[in-house]
Amino acid sequence: MSKLDEAKNSIKIENVVASSSVGTTLDLQEVIKVLENADYNKERFPGVVYRTTDPKTAALIFGSGKIVCTGAKSIADVHKGLEQVFDRIRETGVDILDEPEVTVQNIVASADIGTVLNLNAIAVGLGLENIEYEPEQFPGLVYRLAEPKVVMLLFGSGKLVVTGGKKPSDAGDAVTRIMEELDNLRLL
Repeated sequence: MSKLDEAKNSIKIENVVASSSVGTTLDLQEVIKVLENADYNKERFPGVVYRTTDPKTAALIFGSGKIVCTGAKSIADVHKGLEQVFDRIRETGVDILDEPEVTVQNIVASADIGTVLNLNAIAVGLGLENIEYEPEQFPGLVYRLAEPKVVMLLFGSGKLVVTGGKKPSDAGDAVTRIMEELDNLRLL
């Protein structure tokens, strides 16, 4: 198996953030009555925080009807978690569409390219216009890719974090791209 294949096989989705809407305003006092263990303290946060256990997600439910789902490990888990929230909100008598639109806002993934990286050499090789590297402030190199449009954090250990993706394949495309660029610079 090639180094690229090993790196791509190491990709793990850590968090999917998505948004949706029930299409109408919500009375959050009524919503918390049907959501056991939900948190609502409008002085601290303007929405209800509701955690599902299977899948493990957190839904932020706002009076506007907008819902943000976070903590999911896959897009399928986002849909399952939100469907549980929609079903519970329906119990308050709110008429919700059968299939509210769900928009993925951000996918955070991790990977390991399996080799120690010289971040100083990478910063010079990739060009300062696309990177931020201040080891006194943060131990990783921040690399902004235009295609796919993601931000990649590279660490000296060879570990990577890819954030800003809209689909799971964005992480694989970003890992492929950085591996090719590092190989061309003879830094792998």
